[in-house]
Amino acid sequence: MISAIGVSYLLQNLALYFTGGLNRMYPAIPWISDTISVFGVTTRRVTVITPFLVVALVFILVWLINNTKIGIAMRAAAKDFDTSQLMGIKINSVISTTFIIGSFLAAIGSILFFTSFPGVFPAAGAMPGLKAFVAAVFGGIGSIPGAVIGGLLIGVFETLIRGGDIILGPAGLGILSSPMDIAAFSDAFTFVLLVVILVFRPSGLFGEKPTDKV
Repeated sequence: MISAIGVSYLLQNLALYFTGGLNRMYPAIPWISDTISVFGVTTRRVTVITPFLVVALVFILVWLINNTKIGIAMRAAAKDFDTSQLMGIKINSVISTTFIIGSFLAAIGSILFFTSFPGVFPAAGAMPGLKAFVAAVFGGIGSIPGAVIGGLLIGVFETLIRGGDIILGPAGLGILSSPMDIAAFSDAFTFVLLVVILVFRPSGLFGEKPTDKV
């Protein structure tokens, strides 16, 4: 994980150097970027297909981890790295395959995420990446459905926090002095949640509780 974070910062800074940090237009992806009407509400097609695609990918990933040879090798390496090597598992191949699968899922996630934005810049994925880590910890490290549920809950909470400006701000009850009073802390909420989870439930909502070896 530490090496992955280091490489991500390397790539971000290389992109920053070569592009100058300026926003680049995000290309409109055919069909996904189209605008549709759902129950009288106009939205992008990506908003509608994202939940279904996420559920499908979760089922596929869980099946791959639990029912395929490479999935069993991943679970064995995660449980006991040294013993897995002694049992004949090619650890380097497992690690490479894991990164390939993770990068593929990250690419799909970035397409779904940035389709709603007009432009991108080199560090645009830094905050979503950190929040994905928080979601994994919140849901439970080692639990794929838990990570998805954790991400969903974080998204709902952040949306409610930003929506508090509408209710309490100048256009609502007039309690807040400016529309940014609550929304400015929506990102901070995610990391406060991380601290709380690590203190009171380090295994997350659906993670396995560590067992003491005798």
